[in-house]
Amino acid sequence: AWGAVRGALFPRGVPGIPARRDAVARRVGGREAVQRQGTRPERPARGARMPSGVAPGVRLLRDPATVRTRCHNILEAGSRDELEHFSVGLDALEDVADRVVEVTQSTYPQLDIPYHSRWNHFRAGGVDRVLDFDRLIRPLPKDEQGRARFDLIVTSVLLDAGAGPRWGFEEDGTRYTRSEGLAVASYHLFVGGALSSTASFTADRASLESFSPEKLAAGFQVSEDNPLVGMEGRVALMQGPGRALGSFPSSGAAGANRPGALFDARTTDHAATKRIPAKAVFDLVLERFADIWPNRIVMQSANLGDVWRHPKAGGEGATEGLVPFHKLSQWLTYSLLEPLERAGFEVFDLDALTGLAEYRNGGLFVDGGVLVPKHEGILGHAHAPGSEVVVEWRACTVALLDRVAQLVRKGLGVDER
Repeated sequence: AWGAVRGALFPRGVPGIPARRDAVARRVGGREAVQRQGTRPERPARGARMPSGVAPGVRLLRDPATVRTRCHNILEAGSRDELEHFSVGLDALEDVADRVVEVTQSTYPQLDIPYHSRWNHFRAGGVDRVLDFDRLIRPLPKDEQGRARFDLIVTSVLLDAGAGPRWGFEEDGTRYTRSEGLAVASYHLFVGGALSSTASFTADRASLESFSPEKLAAGFQVSEDNPLVGMEGRVALMQGPGRALGSFPSSGAAGANRPGALFDARTTDHAATKRIPAKAVFDLVLERFADIWPNRIVMQSANLGDVWRHPKAGGEGATEGLVPFHKLSQWLTYSLLEPLERAGFEVFDLDALTGLAEYRNGGLFVDGGVLVPKHEGILGHAHAPGSEVVVEWRACTVALLDRVAQLVRKGLGVDER
């Protein structure tokens, strides 16, 4: 399923549709207020909650509005046939939108479409593990239930890189693979207490910092015959929040020294109104976890994370030519919305975020003939994540999600609300 179109549409979204595992995907393993290049200077959005010590260029590149602007800059270059690797065929976009409308109406006839979030992966195979988890944490106080849901989601999302074609996780005789398998495996890892040094249904600093390849292999049923791609990277990402928790502001709350501290940070800040802008959740995720990502591009001592170079990205000064995606951080944000809503908070302005720059969304536009490879090497060779091919593909995907969203809304007879 190419799920993240959901975030671009309402963003309660649209269901995923089966997309072929095209050659690029195998190898790489909204709103309409789009700023056109040169229309006005880029600047951080109003109300940004980044710490005062964050440099302006870093703040700009952490703003989802910049994700949208720079991706549209690259798509517009494609519309002018100025890209090296993909042609853009917007005439094919209506057929893609029609397919999305068809599948949406078939799967969700009442348009009661869930968020594109990790929670739905926990229901893989028709097993409602979300309901099971609710039953497990029901005896806990309400705030502690919220922290437990944050602990589960943060750790599960961080374990969700591509699993590889040979790995699977078996539960009660059923084998789950790819993102669904990783979700089920991470659920059992968490519920079994492997991420807590004190009590079940928590993930704490001590256990995350000491997380090891052996613990991951045992929890995910990894063996020579069941290899999991990216073991070292997953372990590093799990250890990262443990180290980051040491720098979290200390409030003395019960959620200290665990990812659940984010629950307290957001609910405390907005306790009076019970309304939280989605960007405030995203800002908090980036602020607290900025240093856990692999160091690729560093600006004024700040790790930029999921930010890459492309000659058509636009911008000026130190940020010129840089295009941010923050895919995992945005997906984590979408996944944290439901626990906040269940705690009685309204999360609004979701269309400030973007659709996700990931291979299933990108595969939709390649399969649909909207993005057409210009040379054989795109489908025939492996490409690094920072290669111009992949950055170009991801950027066009984000911008095209905005475009297809307009057509899908029209087809479904709904507006952005």
